[in-house]
Amino acid sequence: MTTQLRGRRGRLARALSAAAVCALALAGCSARALADGGAAADGPSASTAADATGKARPKPSATPPEPLPGAHVNIADGQTVGVGMPISVTFDRPIPAAERASVEKQLKVTADVEGSWGWVKDRNLLDGQRVDFRPREYWKPGTEVTVRAGAGITRHFTVGRSFVATVDVRTHFMTLETAGSSRRVPITAGAPGMDTWNGTMVVSDKASKVFMDSKSVGYGDAYADYYYYAVHLTTSGTYLHQNPKANVYGGRQNVTHGCVGLATGGPAKQFFDEVIPGDVVKVVNSRDTVAVGNGYGDWNLTWDQWRATSALA
Repeated sequence: MTTQLRGRRGRLARALSAAAVCALALAGCSARALADGGAAADGPSASTAADATGKARPKPSATPPEPLPGAHVNIADGQTVGVGMPISVTFDRPIPAAERASVEKQLKVTADVEGSWGWVKDRNLLDGQRVDFRPREYWKPGTEVTVRAGAGITRHFTVGRSFVATVDVRTHFMTLETAGSSRRVPITAGAPGMDTWNGTMVVSDKASKVFMDSKSVGYGDAYADYYYYAVHLTTSGTYLHQNPKANVYGGRQNVTHGCVGLATGGPAKQFFDEVIPGDVVKVVNSRDTVAVGNGYGDWNLTWDQWRATSALA
């Protein structure tokens, strides 16, 4: 063999070796990129595995999600919610206790958060018709969340800025904390015997005006009129809204039938304009704590208590 021929073969071998090293480097990069459920490029695919002879054989795949007929999710696709919003799935029929663990396994939340599903007795539904997902702590602002309920329902939503309102019925003031700032607003809450619920509530919705009738809550003919800038807190009818009585009694005395009243001018509208579903309203120094299923009262349980409501606990 001539020296020239040996030289050409040597250069070819080195080139092939370099190409192989480059391919391995790319494969290693791909394997890292696909770590979350993808297949490593330098090994068996996620759907195959080697048998005793070293030949590839099919690997059992994850159980595909099943349909959950009659399931409904409380958050719209693309919605931005407050830091307190639970993911609530309701059903057209009660789920028997023996089936709840299986149903829970069909509910998936993808987010950077520690949380748990829990079965809630909704005030207006039968036992077994509602299951909520709640983080251990309030959602972190900016969190992107995907929720899947069985094979047919997917929602993507975003957690907005933190907004927490603390209503102190003893001082007759509400403290608003958001984006590192804080301010106090005079309020009037439930009069003695008609006390505003104590505890943590979450805004479910809001409306520029709502017709409120005292007969619907057992207070006879006390009132029947439209109230403006109404922020909905409980299924039983607790709102934080404009109330002319707050013009006189705000910051001084509790005189309402259980709602939290704000003065007719700027305070009521400003609060209404700022608040979004999922924002937190905490009432302190009142009496009975709002029930978990009276609106979104999930935060009134400790983390251990909440986890115990899961069928998988």
